[in-house]
Amino acid sequence: GSVKMSCEEIAVCAVRLRENLCLYFEELECDAFCKEKTIKRFFRNVNSQLLVVHPDLNVAAFEDVTDQEVKSGSGMYFSIHCYKTTSPSEGMPVAFSVQVENKSYYMCCEKEHGKMVIRFKEGEVPKDIPGESNIIFFKKTFTSCSSKAFKFEYSLEQGMFLAFEEEDSLRKLILKKLPREDEVDETTKFVT
Repeated sequence: GSVKMSCEEIAVCAVRLRENLCLYFEELECDAFCKEKTIKRFFRNVNSQLLVVHPDLNVAAFEDVTDQEVKSGSGMYFSIHCYKTTSPSEGMPVAFSVQVENKSYYMCCEKEHGKMVIRFKEGEVPKDIPGESNIIFFKKTFTSCSSKAFKFEYSLEQGMFLAFEEEDSLRKLILKKLPREDEVDETTKFVT
């Protein structure tokens, strides 16, 4: 029978025996992603603010929200789509979407005026992604000693992470380049 893999497991390349009984690994297509499961989460910061998406402004920022607004969940209840991948060493591939007033928006990255920015576009996250994609992030543990905190690296640019910056009294979601992979930068820390 078929065994369902969990997102934490590693995708193994197919192997076949050649005539000389040596094992050869078959090359699978690089960076193909297949959606496996979706988990729903709020993102909260240390000040108990929730991350809220405003697709019309292409902005996501931490905000103080009322209990009533939390109940509606509009713009703040994220779907984290987990993908299986043919190159498993990078961390778990994920994509983000959010519901705002009965419409679904997915998060992607685009270059604007020479700078990478986060955008929210109406539509669903695809089930299969045959190659590279500007919606995929690699979920990695923030530090080895914390299993509840994560950082998210943009799949198309190594060292570029989801982060937050203060701007006009808002803590906005941005992309931030870290000079070193092992750098501990609290602005890239996400707790779900």
